[in-house]
Amino acid sequence: MNRLYLRRQLESFLHEDIGFGDQSTTALFPDQTLIGEGEFIAKQEGIFAGGIIIEEVFRLFGTETSVDLFKMDGEPLQKGEVMAKVTGPYAQLLTAERVILNLVQRLSGIATVTNQTIMKLSNSKIKLTDTRKTTPGLRMLEKYAVRCGGGVNHRFGLDDAIMLKDNHIVAAGTISRAVSQVRSTVGHMIKIEVEIENQQQLEEAIEAEVDVIMFDNMSPDHIKQLIHTVPSHIVTEASGSITNDNIAAYSDTGVHMISLGFLTHSAQALDISFSLVEVTK
Repeated sequence: MNRLYLRRQLESFLHEDIGFGDQSTTALFPDQTLIGEGEFIAKQEGIFAGGIIIEEVFRLFGTETSVDLFKMDGEPLQKGEVMAKVTGPYAQLLTAERVILNLVQRLSGIATVTNQTIMKLSNSKIKLTDTRKTTPGLRMLEKYAVRCGGGVNHRFGLDDAIMLKDNHIVAAGTISRAVSQVRSTVGHMIKIEVEIENQQQLEEAIEAEVDVIMFDNMSPDHIKQLIHTVPSHIVTEASGSITNDNIAAYSDTGVHMISLGFLTHSAQALDISFSLVEVTK
């Protein structure tokens, strides 16, 4: 996690919400000296992701507010459990509340569905990875949440690696031609992954000596029929049409990775609340 980039993002999110000033807290607490204590509470079971958000948001407000985290990112939450307590000016707690909750609920939801999917797969030899199907502007955070849930990250952007998908291959003509052209252009540190849909494309990808082969939209049985021909040094990945309902069927396919877009694009936010528990002058 790049904290410098995170702080810049959080500043932008706070500016969007606060605008030219929080009218409610300014009217109630013009001198902003009233000190309060609040708690972030899980309203359902899940995996926590976002302690770093709570810390960094209040750090942006100054040194008046202290944060006590009772849960670390990646740890399980029980319904009713307090994950963090914050103490500071009442106005700051209330002004920061919504941005924090929006992010922490989103990230904890992603971490939770990732963890649930790993449990359903029930094969520690296969790594679950995300995709680029993330919310624009939130990719770093959403991919961080996948890691909190026990998954791993695929490429962060188009500049991470070469990934030749069906449309690339159509445009280039063949897998061999596409791989040859990109290999003559990119440096030795860039890996090449190719998406294949049938045995002919698999053989062509192996012949081209790619680094990663993705079995795209293939049934578990189809993958098992083909994967034994893949040399051991080539990483294999399954993707497409894999859901929480059918992922268990892929546990014995022999692939190294399963990439899942729904981890980020369809995760339901975890229900988390913020409650002020004490106010003193």
